[in-house]
Amino acid sequence: MIEIIPAIDLIDGKCVRLTHGDFSKKTVYSGDPVDTAKQFEAAGLKRLHIVDLDGARTGRPANMGVLKSIAVATSLIIDYGGGLRNANGIAEAFAAGASMVNIGSLAAREPDTFISWLDMFGPQRILLGADSKDGFVAVDGWQTETNITIFGYLADLASKGVTSAFVTDIASDGAMAGPATDLYRRIRSELPSLGLIASGGVRSVADIDELDAIGCTGVIIGKALYEGRINPEDLAKYVG
Repeated sequence: MIEIIPAIDLIDGKCVRLTHGDFSKKTVYSGDPVDTAKQFEAAGLKRLHIVDLDGARTGRPANMGVLKSIAVATSLIIDYGGGLRNANGIAEAFAAGASMVNIGSLAAREPDTFISWLDMFGPQRILLGADSKDGFVAVDGWQTETNITIFGYLADLASKGVTSAFVTDIASDGAMAGPATDLYRRIRSELPSLGLIASGGVRSVADIDELDAIGCTGVIIGKALYEGRINPEDLAKYVG
């Protein structure tokens, strides 16, 4: 059964969503991320994906206090990322209550460093984030395109110890136009042993069911929850 992972994106300690990763297209949904996390837990959800957008922009985590408050107030299994550039930062995130960290651009820019973190902390605690634009890896908050294909990238890191990754199709994220099912089908076909978490574009329970049928192990949901297109009670059937 696919795992439902609600998302909290943080700017200035508030829950926000961006469209296509554009900081100028920001919507604030809640000024109290702890209360938002409690609502997710009350609905029976067990996971939480936190992205520190301030940290991602500046290269230094800025919302560790929010992470700690959520970890203290709930029993959610949290993965946290944004601005994590060294092992000390990762250790601080774990100390603040994260069970996992999510790492994106650095894995593409400094693969040797990323692999060393897999060895240091264990692959189960490092969640790879890979952003795809037209089939190629994008970094730096989607501002920089590379010539690395998403499929080759995932295959290479999987061969070096990565066990799970969340993959975001940039065209889908925040657009409420449906997830990139063709992309996920191909990844599942080429890398069947990789735990694949879909991210971006989910707008309905039907989308979740389709991703489940494809074989995605999890799905990150943000805007659809915040805007009431998917109600927490709609997700009860996915919660074991």
